[in-house]
Amino acid sequence: MTAVKDIIKKLTLDEKCALCSGVTNWNTTPISRLNVPTIVVSDGPHGLRREQENPDVANIMQESRPATCFPPAVTLASSWDREIAAKVGSAIAEECIDQEVEVVLGPGVNIKRDPRCGRNFEYFSEDPYLAGEMGASYVNGVQKHNVGTSLKHFCANSQEYKRMTIDSVVDERTMREIYLPAFENTVKKAQPYTIMCSYNRINGEYAADNKYVLTDILRDEWGFAGIVLSDWGATNDRVKGILAGMDLEMPTSNGERDKLIKKAVEDGTLSEEDLDKVVERMLTFIFKCYENRKKHENNIDYNKNYEIACDAATSGAVLLKNDGILPLKEGKKIAVIGNMAKEMRYQGGGSSRINPKKLTSFVDYLHENKVEFDYADGYGAYEERPDAAKIEEAKLAAKDKDTVLLFVGLTDVSESEAFDRAHLAIPESHNELVKAILEVNKNVVVVLACGSPMEMPWINDVRAVLNMYLCGEAGGKACYKLLFGKANPSGKLAETFPLSIKDNPASLYFGMGPRTVEYREGLYVGYRYYDKTGKDVLFPFGYGLSYTEFTYGDLRVSADNIGADDGLTVTFSVTNTGKFDGAEVCQVYVRDVESSVYREDKALKGFEKVFLKVGETKEVTVRLDKRSFAFYDVERKDWVVETGEFEILVGAWSRDVRLSAKVFVNGVTDVTPTEEGTFYKDPKGYAEIPSKEFENLLGRELPCNEPYKKGEMCETNCIRDIDVCSFGKFFKWLVYKAAPLAAPKNSPASMRRMLQEGAMDLPLRNMYAMTNGIVPRRTVEGLIVRLNSYPFKGMGRFIGSFLKKKPQRKDAIYPVK
Repeated sequence: MTAVKDIIKKLTLDEKCALCSGVTNWNTTPISRLNVPTIVVSDGPHGLRREQENPDVANIMQESRPATCFPPAVTLASSWDREIAAKVGSAIAEECIDQEVEVVLGPGVNIKRDPRCGRNFEYFSEDPYLAGEMGASYVNGVQKHNVGTSLKHFCANSQEYKRMTIDSVVDERTMREIYLPAFENTVKKAQPYTIMCSYNRINGEYAADNKYVLTDILRDEWGFAGIVLSDWGATNDRVKGILAGMDLEMPTSNGERDKLIKKAVEDGTLSEEDLDKVVERMLTFIFKCYENRKKHENNIDYNKNYEIACDAATSGAVLLKNDGILPLKEGKKIAVIGNMAKEMRYQGGGSSRINPKKLTSFVDYLHENKVEFDYADGYGAYEERPDAAKIEEAKLAAKDKDTVLLFVGLTDVSESEAFDRAHLAIPESHNELVKAILEVNKNVVVVLACGSPMEMPWINDVRAVLNMYLCGEAGGKACYKLLFGKANPSGKLAETFPLSIKDNPASLYFGMGPRTVEYREGLYVGYRYYDKTGKDVLFPFGYGLSYTEFTYGDLRVSADNIGADDGLTVTFSVTNTGKFDGAEVCQVYVRDVESSVYREDKALKGFEKVFLKVGETKEVTVRLDKRSFAFYDVERKDWVVETGEFEILVGAWSRDVRLSAKVFVNGVTDVTPTEEGTFYKDPKGYAEIPSKEFENLLGRELPCNEPYKKGEMCETNCIRDIDVCSFGKFFKWLVYKAAPLAAPKNSPASMRRMLQEGAMDLPLRNMYAMTNGIVPRRTVEGLIVRLNSYPFKGMGRFIGSFLKKKPQRKDAIYPVK
């Protein structure tokens, strides 16, 4: 620490400002005269996306080095296995060491508020406890190798539409009980090196400028000791961000925002003491990572990591239906139908897209193991409409076979960073193929590829459904093992599959804009709502079948009357009573029998994954602490347990409770009750959630959500907003048409769509901040004047700025060696 303070005394003001932003897309700024090194960060989180960096090419457009592509978070969470999450993290750390990366940007622990969020495949769960446990395990797995992580996206970031500017309007209790606990748990159990703040505003304040979130909660309450860096392009008001606790702007703005910091110090708007706090955190982080390089042992084994990826895919796959047709017996006549069997969808689109080291499809693995089968595409990789010729070919291949393995699901263009899904349907070409195959063969096993829930209109007609989710580079091998009984499915859903998106109370308030998105449903996210109202679902939270059977018994609690701070130990036995060895995910929920405030029907508070041989019994112990019984009291600004009776529920999933016990907890008695006759007290029967009831929960009137008008344009407006005049409409159209042209040749359709939708949501400030000086700041200023004013006003500045000499690049001033 003394050395860091000595360096701060020697730094010039320019150098202090420079340390507050990156020097390239992936490097912190080095100060060579004082031997301050550069630190390399790189995209994750389900593998390493280490770019072959060309500073003149935009982020995401770069070609990345080959690395192991592990199953994304959606699959990892479905394993409910802390150990496998840690193993994946550990393997990624080894590859970071091999590829000279100090920090991997992940994991993402945002809550799956609505199944249509385009980035849900990168997030663990709709449940904050499960997301936090998996997040902490992953971070500990990475950081035990002295490689850092970046917990993201902090916070209340649950949609892709207008993600860079949208205002998430969410009440304090919901924030504390749903959207913050996964971050809190990971910080307290694993201390990630960095936290990545999200793009969006949180109750009117950009995450990058939000002192309440970044300092009051994250640092002062939770004890976070690392640095906060911005999501790429999330920086808003750089000086306000310094005061709020946002340390590192990424990627480089080529020194544009460093100048703003310097000016603020010089004019007294920002004290140098406040700047030094950020500089001290940055230097501490940089030297910690630098010293860690000396501790690294390069024992990389990509073949071993491939097998870990296979284990993770096997553990996270969820058997949704099986009438006994699975596992398959060797030597039977099988048909493999569906392009996804040959070109498996093994990851989602966007900044997390890994260049796989060794990719194995299901068809590849069958060929490698000399398994005889007939194959037909059934549909094209990007075909939404049915192809009659391909379907007829598939029917011919399926006819007279003992079993048809039919691969369908969400295509690559269906879900990605930068855009959300419009519905839960899979392509018509896939549904029509299932229908056609059932006409010629009833022995159909559907294998799903998806990163989020989907509708299944054929669910009652097929004999089995195996959800492989997104299975990583070894997915073909994992799929074979599960279908042919070399492994027993043990995954459980970390999210609810609803029958219809209309059943989700958030559906009317998801994807909102142009200014705000209202989290009107409050605590009722996922199973918390479905189980409270008793709504039918396609598959409930925590659900998953096995080739064997498990029985539960001998439930014991450590006491039946406890104090609010005492906590409780829950013990029970699980026995494998079936015919296959296998693992069971035992889940513990807590229900407040009668509460003054509104609460969910039950909430997950513990789980363990237990492997059992046939006939074996094991005892399972789960510890419940105060938070297992508490709610966040907004008036007290603290977690509170209300005096009363609680049920401890033990089961195989949220709607399959096998054991229960009651305990009386002595807590507080003076709780302000939730008003009777409101959606929050009893959500049954509501088509919409009244705005007045949400305002009462929020404690204030709802902010304006009207379309933007001429005269309101500023740096924080995105391209999607600027059609306030004819010039704005033209400029918006031009960007929309030009954006996909930036994609490299042979890019997947998801990348082109991501570029297009992402360009629409790009704030005007990012046009100069993220282009390395190609677009000068004066250009953006001129554009804003033109949008707000009369024809041609501002055009001189807009055009003339391109004729001026471009500023020197920041990496030329602070070269990376």
